[in-house]
Amino acid sequence: MNNAIEVKGLRKEFKAYSSRSGLKGAFRDLFTRNYKVVPAVNDISFSVKQGEMVGYIGENGAGKSTTIKMLTGILTPTSGHIRVNGMNPHKERERFVRTIGVVFGQRSQLWWDIAVQESFRLLKKVYKVTDEQYDDHMQAVIRTLDIEPLLDKPVRKLSLGQRMRCELAAALIHNPPLLFLDEPTIGLDVLVKLKIREFLKEINQKYNTTILLTTHDLSDIEALCERVVMLDEGKVIYDGALNNLKENLEKSCIFSFLKKWIFQLLKRSPAECRLNGNLMKRIRCLLPTLRMTIY
Repeated sequence: MNNAIEVKGLRKEFKAYSSRSGLKGAFRDLFTRNYKVVPAVNDISFSVKQGEMVGYIGENGAGKSTTIKMLTGILTPTSGHIRVNGMNPHKERERFVRTIGVVFGQRSQLWWDIAVQESFRLLKKVYKVTDEQYDDHMQAVIRTLDIEPLLDKPVRKLSLGQRMRCELAAALIHNPPLLFLDEPTIGLDVLVKLKIREFLKEINQKYNTTILLTTHDLSDIEALCERVVMLDEGKVIYDGALNNLKENLEKSCIFSFLKKWIFQLLKRSPAECRLNGNLMKRIRCLLPTLRMTIY
């Protein structure tokens, strides 16, 4: 099976400027600026197979959205190798965008003041989709996402959940083999989330669509993905099965709780320690091992 995404040694750096204090500092800033180079994505490598659904997770500022923007050709990487659908995203831009669909939870690709179906028709022209292809594919998408009553409404009059369903449909007008989803369920209610999850499962099974999902909602990951890539401070700290990650997290949480509990016991008064003499002896035997795990 071929890889839909191949990333090797990918890096993206930004310049972070800082202002000097005082009037004199402000005057100096007019001529020279202090800055430091901050790596948003720090030499990461991973691959995604065709037809795979992968969760790309991490805390805010970990570098998830920056990675998505490089994979979609919006940002140019500082260094590293990217191949998506066999192409370089930022060098073969026009041909590349015909093979991907993108949904950003906080951005819109629909025109704000016109009806949803008019936005769909404009995107159909942009992607050069024939009327026959559009009718065959979009009828099923519109029916599954239950957006037919919304097609005549301007985008600005839609609720968040309604707009996100229309955004997802818009990203699939040209039936791309690869779909990037950056927090697509942010702020949505449970019923809308369930509808979107079922739809994503359906297109993955029907068209073998590859999906890279970025979200803070772990229930989305559990419902859709068997594999996760976890990012922290711009580096990949885990790449593997979701079940293994859950087991490792449970063990680490339990061990962390035990460490805190043991050190709290060691801080007790001598009288309290004498009441638990045997227990304290065992704890002190474990202390060197615990210290090694901490440092």
